[in-house]
Amino acid sequence: MKYGKGFSRRNVLDMRRFYLVFRKWQTVSAKLSWSHYTLLLSLSDDLARNFYEKQCIKDNWSVRELKRQIQSALFQRIALSKDKKGVLQLAQKGHIIETGKDIVKDPYVMEFLGLSENHRYSEKKLEEKIIDNLQMFLLELGKGFTFVGRQYRITLNNRHYYIDLVFYHRILKCFVLIDLKIGFVEHGDIGQMNMYLNYFKKEEGVEDDNEPVGIILSAEKDDVFVEYALGSISNSIFVSKYQTYLPDKKTLQTRLKALLEESSDDR
Repeated sequence: MKYGKGFSRRNVLDMRRFYLVFRKWQTVSAKLSWSHYTLLLSLSDDLARNFYEKQCIKDNWSVRELKRQIQSALFQRIALSKDKKGVLQLAQKGHIIETGKDIVKDPYVMEFLGLSENHRYSEKKLEEKIIDNLQMFLLELGKGFTFVGRQYRITLNNRHYYIDLVFYHRILKCFVLIDLKIGFVEHGDIGQMNMYLNYFKKEEGVEDDNEPVGIILSAEKDDVFVEYALGSISNSIFVSKYQTYLPDKKTLQTRLKALLEESSDDR
């Protein structure tokens, strides 16, 4: 080629786009490779692109991990739980973790398990699949999670109980307990999680630990039922859906656009 290697038509177009988006070279991070930036340049939404760039730097995502987070619509999934101010802050600073609520997503996307939408499986099979794909599950959970154990046994009055998955969050300094459900959440599931959290507060935590967080992951979720079932519980319990397929990004983008427009109308 006339100008040597690296000047294919595709690369030249990427260079031009890079110049148009990142005109101030001081804003470019040396932590990200050219491959990271060409992937970011494929995003037309400035808010989403800013978020993924900030989060990629903070969490040291590889190009493959960045691509997966974009495909799973991570920005839209987190942004839909916030108001307009929160969405703008998310885009400018990345995902800031300060409370238990900040580490919870709804839905969780677990397409990496290889389970089709209509595939029948048990809670045990779901747990096994997660353990087999623990690295990807940790990526979906987010920064700060460390794996403690599966089927974590606790004993009360000589009766054994088993928590599906136990993690520790290094930023919040607390245990995070996860219970898996393949159908709808029942009130007994919430009561059981509440008991687990009370046990961990008293028996498992050390002096510097904060109160544990409980997440019930279910295939189906009745928002009204969950609201009433959690109404008088003081522990941090969250109920989220999970799905075994990638989300419809266009639908999430439409919902996010409507949220931002509603926030503007309220001012």
